Amino acid sequence: MNRIRFAWMVLLSVTFILTSSYVYSDLPKSKAFTQQVIQRGAVGNDVIELQARLQYIGYYHGKIDGVYGWSTYWAVRNFQHDYGLENVDGLVGLTTKQKLVNQSDFNDQFVHTQLSKGKDFTHYGGIPLEKQTGPSKKLRTQMRAKNQGNGQKLAQNQKGGGQKQKAPKGNQKQTAQKQKSNNTAVNMPAGYSQNDLQLMANAVYGESRGESYVGQVAVAAVILNRIDSPTFPDTAAGVIFEPGAFTAVADGQIWLEPNEQAKKAVLDAINGWDPTESALYYFNPDTATSGWIWGRPQIKKIGKHIFCK
Repeated sequence: MNRIRFAWMVLLSVTFILTSSYVYSDLPKSKAFTQQVIQRGAVGNDVIELQARLQYIGYYHGKIDGVYGWSTYWAVRNFQHDYGLENVDGLVGLTTKQKLVNQSDFNDQFVHTQLSKGKDFTHYGGIPLEKQTGPSKKLRTQMRAKNQGNGQKLAQNQKGGGQKQKAPKGNQKQTAQKQKSNNTAVNMPAGYSQNDLQLMANAVYGESRGESYVGQVAVAAVILNRIDSPTFPDTAAGVIFEPGAFTAVADGQIWLEPNEQAKKAVLDAINGWDPTESALYYFNPDTATSGWIWGRPQIKKIGKHIFCK
């Protein structure tokens, strides 16, 4: 009798263990990264979690796709800078991971459900999951305003400059055709295409290559502020090629090949750094010939440029 009772107890115990294992295996598991250092070029679930956590606190505005591209890279650097991490390098090691985990939330099941449905979505903190939607132009503007000052530490050791060059003759058409042939890039910051980034870098280089790095970011920020303003065209090309808008377009220096510093300045501006405090105009007081520009409310002077509302 005791043997039969013992056998039944063993059978019930095994059944309970197997049933529990089956039931709980389907529940979402907590997640807080693997041990690998995440860096540009990485792909997979760690990058998905990284993007979702950065988006949760307003640093990443692109599609969560599990690809560590430039938009993710600059979001990481801005986060590292703002939270006082020693290394602002885009490498997501133990310290950066721990800081992200402390500052954000990650709903693994929700994120992967949206990915499986092919949805673009945000994962911002404080917004109910059922109301999560794609980032709007207004939201991008708000996030950029919130993150004003990002990257200032990075700029302290940067020096602008470069010798003035003459605008090359006869190659405008070829350069334009080359730019038009580029496809829209995947995972570009805030939805901007490769063409947009190249064109803005051209404008920054042509307009301000003799300025400090902060001055170059400021010019890029003015372009972006115009794109977001209802009184200007809503594309990079529309703003830059608006008649009379930029000297570099008028004198052909828009077609000079930009250096890496000009490209970085554009990316810093896209990711929230606006040294101009939302300026829409700027001018050089030593060369300005328009009386109208002097009547604009002035915000500040950066290098040789005065920035205005």
